Amino acid sequence: MTSGRGRHMRAITVVGVALIVIGVVALVYQGITYTTREKVLEVGPVEVRKETQKTIPLPPLLGGMALAGGIILVSVGARRG
Repeated sequence: MTSGRGRHMRAITVVGVALIVIGVVALVYQGITYTTREKVLEVGPVEVRKETQKTIPLPPLLGGMALAGGIILVSVGARRG
């Protein structure tokens, strides 16, 4: 049976791996792009829609911090696990 401490260290390792993945994705893509659609004109059965692409920028510093934090958590979890 797994002790409470072992489960805790395993959780730290899982969070660390998640942070590493998020950090790499943030560094590669450097932003989240999404599309919004809005109805501009409607005349009878005819509709005119406008699509706008918007981007939420992710600074490289944020990706680097997530990556570094994930590496630290994985190493701590491996050392104590």
